[in-house]
Amino acid sequence: MRTRLYQHPIFAEHLTGPGHPERPERMQAVAAALEDEAFQHLEREEAGEGALEAIYRCHPEAHVRRLAMAIPTEGLQRIDGDTVLSPKSFGAALHAVGGACAAVDAVASGTADNAFLAARPPGHHAERVTAMGFCLFNTAAIAARHAQAEHGLGRIAIVDWDVHHGNGTQEIFWSDPSVFYASTHQMPLYPGTGAAQETGAGNILNVPLHAGDGSEHFREAFTSRILPALDRFQPELIIISAGFDAHHRDPLGGLRLTEGDFDWATGQLMAVADRHSGGRLVSVLEGGYDLTALATSSAAHVKRLMTG
Repeated sequence: MRTRLYQHPIFAEHLTGPGHPERPERMQAVAAALEDEAFQHLEREEAGEGALEAIYRCHPEAHVRRLAMAIPTEGLQRIDGDTVLSPKSFGAALHAVGGACAAVDAVASGTADNAFLAARPPGHHAERVTAMGFCLFNTAAIAARHAQAEHGLGRIAIVDWDVHHGNGTQEIFWSDPSVFYASTHQMPLYPGTGAAQETGAGNILNVPLHAGDGSEHFREAFTSRILPALDRFQPELIIISAGFDAHHRDPLGGLRLTEGDFDWATGQLMAVADRHSGGRLVSVLEGGYDLTALATSSAAHVKRLMTG
């Protein structure tokens, strides 16, 4: 498989302050893991700066302007209890968007079979007009709209296995049946959304898990609910919101997943992509706050992308 990694030094320059779990060291942990000899054939590209027009497909221009104006010239600026801005934050978010759109371009054109964007800040909590939960722009949602607008792909599936529910992705596509959003997540937990009865226009599938749930519950959610729903939807592109904070080591969640679970789920989604999407699959990093678990989980995920 031709797997392409998108990264950029600016992702480590988005500063969040001492003690914040969404910290620059996350990028260093992923980068170090992917320098192993097993990844010598991994294609690597620098994520370029994304176009504002791509962001406007999911976030109104006025909201984007307000966020840009909130960026401090020095120091840190909190926009809520969790979400912090620093001088390079807007640039980092733009490059995350650019990397996600470039990944879509690569798989849509066939120059790569699949791609992984190792970026921060994450994105799946960002709603249309609200940056929250460490997230500024909803990278996965923007990538989906980019695939539709620039490549004519009609049906996009976003599968989110972060321990936290992707409220932003759900909100953006709530009434749009062209995008299918499926999520496993711990509930109750931040942000409080993601109940099974939240179904949008029939295009939202939430399979909440409980604190203490591990491999068996996670894999059952996929095999009995998510994978059959994906086969019915027949996506033309699959986007993974790949949060690794459902790992048993992670300090922000209570699920008990392992690297093997992320490896398995990656393989299952690749098989769906082979059946319906010409193999087209893009993965974007979301959460993951224990550095060891983040490194080993990212490595397992990318290794599966590379080997099928």
